Amino acid sequence: MKALQEKILIDGIVLSDTVLKVDTFLNHQMDPVLMKEIGEEFGKRFEKEGITKILTIESSGIAPAIMAALKLNVEMVFARKRKSLTLQDGLITSKVYSFTKKEENEISVAEKFILPIDRVLIIDDFLANGQAALGLMDIVKKAGADVGGVGIVIEKAFQDGGRLVRETGVKVESLARIESLKGGQVTFVPTKQGVTS
Repeated sequence: MKALQEKILIDGIVLSDTVLKVDTFLNHQMDPVLMKEIGEEFGKRFEKEGITKILTIESSGIAPAIMAALKLNVEMVFARKRKSLTLQDGLITSKVYSFTKKEENEISVAEKFILPIDRVLIIDDFLANGQAALGLMDIVKKAGADVGGVGIVIEKAFQDGGRLVRETGVKVESLARIESLKGGQVTFVPTKQGVTS
């Protein structure tokens, strides 16, 4: 997705060979026009998958997920990382290790929001080590529903997550795939006819 790649090149900050900071437009401050375009792109890529619900994880996945839900005309639910007084019973949970924060979180979704009849599209901001996507897939499986695909805004293709998620056999679409962050430079995986997946 050209607009996203351009935004990464202009506003992204490479902090190390493995860390890209995109807090000016994706995971702190958000660019609503870009989020709308991202949602529309996910909508196009998954429109034939029979999606009935979108699942993401708080908080950075919410904006692209809600825009994709708007495009696909389905509801969106997000997995919570924190316990809530109003969300105690009837939960589906999974453990997710965050390499960025160096901690394990238990994520949860109320079981009433994902039903066995659902075909779920998982959306997230980053795919690096794959733990968030795999944790969300685990929740869908525990709900007895089907994973209809995984949509990722930015994939760090030089890390294992993409391989781990694709090995499950699910359709994965990444809008920007980064080949390298070495030397403080963002290099994208070459695309065939403008498509990255």
